[in-house]
Amino acid sequence: MSTQPLSRIGLIGAGAIGRAHLVGAAGAEGVAIVGIADPSPAAQALATEFNLPWFSDHRALMQATQPDGAIVATPNALHVPIALDFIAEHKAVLIEKPIADTVEEGLRLAHTARAAGVPVLVGHHRRHNAIVRTARAIVQQGRLGRLVSASVLATFLKPESYYAQAWRRTLGAGPVLINLIHEIDLLRFVCGEVESLQAVTSNAVRGFEVEDTAAVLLRLVNGAVATVTLSDTTASPWAWDLTSGENPTFSQVRPGLADSHFISGTEGSLSLPSLRLWRYADTPGDPVERGWAKPLETAVEPVDAGNPYIAQMRHFGAVVRGEEPPIVDAFDASRTLAVTLAVREAARTGQAMGFG
Repeated sequence: MSTQPLSRIGLIGAGAIGRAHLVGAAGAEGVAIVGIADPSPAAQALATEFNLPWFSDHRALMQATQPDGAIVATPNALHVPIALDFIAEHKAVLIEKPIADTVEEGLRLAHTARAAGVPVLVGHHRRHNAIVRTARAIVQQGRLGRLVSASVLATFLKPESYYAQAWRRTLGAGPVLINLIHEIDLLRFVCGEVESLQAVTSNAVRGFEVEDTAAVLLRLVNGAVATVTLSDTTASPWAWDLTSGENPTFSQVRPGLADSHFISGTEGSLSLPSLRLWRYADTPGDPVERGWAKPLETAVEPVDAGNPYIAQMRHFGAVVRGEEPPIVDAFDASRTLAVTLAVREAARTGQAMGFG
């Protein structure tokens, strides 16, 4: 039996991501979900399924269970006010991405948490994926040489039923805030900070208020450039969720059949999620100059991807107990949000957006 100290966690919001957190907590040492707060009948059913007490709102959960921390997995507009209520009670918070609707609100939360001495972890779960962490290590170790470019494809098809909920058709949702934010955070984590970006968006397929497609060109602080092509209207396998195997909710492409992220450097290149590394062979005395006339060698980096939601919950338990600092705190997440929101602004104005 494990002697790991236990962090008691309340779950606020019982949608698809709430279920993912429940599954993650069930597989993680050091955490236990003590209740679910969400007024919907579906949340009551979920609480019954997991044999947990149900509450109509987060304050009732807080009063009844006195948790050590909370997961805030509600619609975006509720992230900050609910998180602030827990911070006021000195309860650590795992807040889903995006941290807030605006950068200003995200930073207000960050400063409030810092002043209160309460840790905030933001749910950019890919940072907990061993594939992503291995890619970051390969880049930082210089195995690709100087980073030159990165290309990201996030092209997939959401069923029409996904948009039955009206809020998903508004500017408060859509693939930029729901999906592209993952790609921005992955680029920042693996490849480096963003200096500027340009973008175009389109809603030509579905015709909703919110975009369904976007193309983004980014310049990184280290001089590399990156592109992201995003659409939730395409019959395509080129998307992390379909190729990485990290989320069983989605039908998975056979491992190794398709990649979605391509990172290139002067000494080698890497594709994800396969972790296939391409390099020229180091053959002293070879008369053939290194370049396109010489064959590339390739190998797949070994990794046990695991379940990032389990890894994230284990980490959050350690954050609650003060054993580890958040891998992505509220300030860091606000930076990802700033870059993501700039995509829409750049598309609207036709101007490049810069970041100080």
